[in-house]
Amino acid sequence: MAIQIIGAGFPRTGTTTLKRSLEILGFEKCYHMKELLLNPDMLPYWQELEKTGSTDWDTLYEGYVGSVDFPCYPFYKAHMERYPDAKVILTVRPFESWYNSLYTTVWQAGPQNLQQKLVMMAKMAFNPRLRKVINCIKFVRGFLWEKQFEGKFEDKAFVEEIFRDYIESVKAFVPADKLLVYDVRDGWEPLCTFLGVPVPDEPLPHLNKKENFKSMLGELVKGNRI
Repeated sequence: MAIQIIGAGFPRTGTTTLKRSLEILGFEKCYHMKELLLNPDMLPYWQELEKTGSTDWDTLYEGYVGSVDFPCYPFYKAHMERYPDAKVILTVRPFESWYNSLYTTVWQAGPQNLQQKLVMMAKMAFNPRLRKVINCIKFVRGFLWEKQFEGKFEDKAFVEEIFRDYIESVKAFVPADKLLVYDVRDGWEPLCTFLGVPVPDEPLPHLNKKENFKSMLGELVKGNRI
């Protein structure tokens, strides 16, 4: 089974909504950061991809036909090379709302003070799975904050430049006939037209709102699929 859909959009651009929408349209299963947190033993495959540009794709994506969000999006070019027939979806949203969403969710995830860090360390000492999940989160944070945004995420103007340059780079790299630049607020029509499938008789799901992020992350850390 080969990957048919490659998500090239940043986290918090509607990637959870896209994942669920693709599954409703028959593209099931679709990989997402949630899958990595539920299966943290897969982290070495992503680390290998980051270091070498390739990995054991068949093992990583066994049973999947799509991949969106982190950790897929930074490696969309490697995905395109491995899956040349796949289509690419670049999810986008207005910068201000995206930055605020990422800042109040992923940026602030995890222990925020010494007491919280000590509590987390105590839990990790007796929970091997939690240690693996924390390593996954460190992988995310290391890439996003240190590599993607060069340790300057709180410099909003700098991040906006990175954000806009990235979008333009994807549009320039991916052939136009294989790319959909997609704002989930536009609903089913552009997505279904691009994929050549009928529009479902149900509303487009709008998931993973920032108000629910912490509780969702807590459940995933526990290993609960949501």
